[in-house]
Amino acid sequence: MTTRFYYGPKTCALATHIVLEYVGADYEAIKLDFRENQQRSKEYLAVNPKGRVPALVTDRGVITETPALLLYLAQTYPQAKVAPLDDPFALAEMQAANSWFCSTVHVAHAHGPRGSRWSDDPAALQSMKAKVSKNMTDCFDWIEEELLRGPWLMGANFTVADPYLFTMSSWLATDGVEMAKFPRVTEHYKRMLEMPAVRKVLPLHGM
Repeated sequence: MTTRFYYGPKTCALATHIVLEYVGADYEAIKLDFRENQQRSKEYLAVNPKGRVPALVTDRGVITETPALLLYLAQTYPQAKVAPLDDPFALAEMQAANSWFCSTVHVAHAHGPRGSRWSDDPAALQSMKAKVSKNMTDCFDWIEEELLRGPWLMGANFTVADPYLFTMSSWLATDGVEMAKFPRVTEHYKRMLEMPAVRKVLPLHGM
C-alpha cells in the first residue's frame, strides 16, 4: 500500500513532510484544513483519535508524534543517513533534541494560538499569549548558544533533527521574535531553504 501522510499547513507536520521528500519515500500527502476543523472530522479521528497532525498510515498501522515519525523514517530509509543509527549515544542526543522540541519549544509556541488547550479563562489566555515571545526567546537562546553545533544541529551531518529545528524557527516571526537575534539559527534556516526537499514542500504549507 502507498503510505498516507496527513498534515496541516504551518504545523509541526512540516518536519516530517520534508524528511519524506528527502529520503525519497513513496507517499500520498493529504492536507487537513484546520479552518474547517477537518482534524476533528469523523474520518480523520478514525485514523488518529488524538485529532492532531502529523499522522503516517503505513502497512503496519498508524504512527503519530513527530519524534517517532522522524526516527521511523530514519530507520526505514537507512541509506539516506539522516540519523546516527550506528552510534547509540549520538542517536540518543538527537532524540533528546527532538523530544525537547516536542515537549518544550512546541508547547511554548502553542500557548499563543492554542491556549484553549490549557484554559477557558480569557485572562489566562491573554497571560499565556503575553509570555510566548519571552518563552520562545529563552528557548532559542539555548538553541543558539548550546544546542546548535553547526553547520547542522548535531554537527557535520544533516539529520532529521534539522527539519524539526527549521519548523520551530519558522514560527518565530508570528511569535513576536526576530530570528535575526540568533545568527547561527538564521544561518541554519537559510541553509535549509536551499534544500530541494524543502523548496518542494514549503508551498504545500502556504510558506
